[in-house]
Amino acid sequence: MNTASRGVEHLGSEKLYIDMPDEKGGHQSIGHKSLLKSDALYQYILNTSVYPREPTPLRELREMTAAHPWNYMSTSADEGQFLMFLVKIINAKYTMELGVYTGYSLLSTALALPDDGKIVAIDIDRKCYELGYPFIKNAGVDHKIDFREGPALPQLDEMLHDVYSLISALS
Repeated sequence: MNTASRGVEHLGSEKLYIDMPDEKGGHQSIGHKSLLKSDALYQYILNTSVYPREPTPLRELREMTAAHPWNYMSTSADEGQFLMFLVKIINAKYTMELGVYTGYSLLSTALALPDDGKIVAIDIDRKCYELGYPFIKNAGVDHKIDFREGPALPQLDEMLHDVYSLISALS
C-alpha cells in the first residue's frame, strides 16, 4: 500500500495503515476496493447510505478491525451491506465462507440469514476469527456459524467425501 507518511502509525512492531489518500490522491482507505474515482463521492455514499444502515455490531467490528495490522484484508461496509442484500434477496439459508479474517462479511451474512440458517466458515487462522467472535456473539448469531480451522481445500475435500458431515454441518 502506498501511503503518505502521516498515514502510517506504528502498533508495536507492525505498521497500521489508516484512512489517508495515497500519493496520487486516490483512496486507499481500509477495506476500500471501489471502482469509484472520487474520494468525495465514496465518502458521501458511506456517510449517507452505508453507515446509517450499518448494524451496531458490524460498526463495532469494523472499528476494531481498522486498528488491526492486517486491516487491508477486511470487507468494507458497503460490500457487507451488498452481501446482506444478496443473502436476503435469494432467501439463502446455508452459506459457506472461505477466508474469515475478523469476520465482518461472516457477521454480515449471519445477520442476513434466517434464525435457523447456517454458515460453514473456514480459515487458516483462528486467532483473527477469535478477535471478531465477541461481536458475533453479542449480535446473537454465533449459533449459525460452524467455524473450521485449516486450509480450505482439505476441509472441502473432506466435506465432499463425507456427505453426512456436510448435511449435519448445515442442519
